[in-house]
Amino acid sequence: MIFENYFDKQFELRYFEMNKIGLASPTIILALLEETAADHCYAINYSLFNLLERNIGWVLVSGIVQMNRYPNYKEKITIRTWLSSYSAIKGYRENIIFDENKNIIGTAKGLWVFFDIENRKPLPIFNDIKEQWSVNNQESIVHNIKKKIAALDTANYVKQFTVNRFNTDTNKHVNNISYLQWLMESIPDEIIDNYFLHEIDGRFIAEAQYGDHILSLTKPDVTDNAFLHTIKIEGSHKVCATARTIWRKY
Repeated sequence: MIFENYFDKQFELRYFEMNKIGLASPTIILALLEETAADHCYAINYSLFNLLERNIGWVLVSGIVQMNRYPNYKEKITIRTWLSSYSAIKGYRENIIFDENKNIIGTAKGLWVFFDIENRKPLPIFNDIKEQWSVNNQESIVHNIKKKIAALDTANYVKQFTVNRFNTDTNKHVNNISYLQWLMESIPDEIIDNYFLHEIDGRFIAEAQYGDHILSLTKPDVTDNAFLHTIKIEGSHKVCATARTIWRKY
């Protein structure tokens, strides 16, 4: 690939970011992808905190992450990000994760909405942001992340959680990483102990609030080592997120 109009961010994986076998966890990868996006905002003088002062933020509405392998302790990785297209209020953010030898170890795509935090509604993206970021129409993953993932009515595995203060972010809603953590907790131990998360394809549908009681529902999909997931508010029909995951043997 010939790249232009991209932004690179390097990370060195730290001890507390490792799982029990010494590899970065899926939630850490998601956090590093979000940190790269935040730095891309900062690089054009639209830091998330500056936007927050104007009650504006970016909200992820759908996305996919594919990992061929997870980085080791002290390994240096580079995340390359760019915008492949815009509408008036939304943009597709592409990501490639490289190891130190420039091998691709992961890819990700997200659909982000420019958002009025106070009034809880989308805003037109500033022209200055579009001009400074520009576009590169290459895709990191060819995948329709707008396609609906149906919510589960029944599940083989269920976990319950309460939304705490640390689950919310500067946009005053539950952070995407919390949804992934809740989802992971409902995966059976046999999978967690012997497989790694190769792919997660998710849709963020409705907001959960501080104090809400959350149910994480999981059931096997029709293919081996694949699962369907729903995050919903307990005692209601409100679905917050749906996802599909694929797991591979270590």
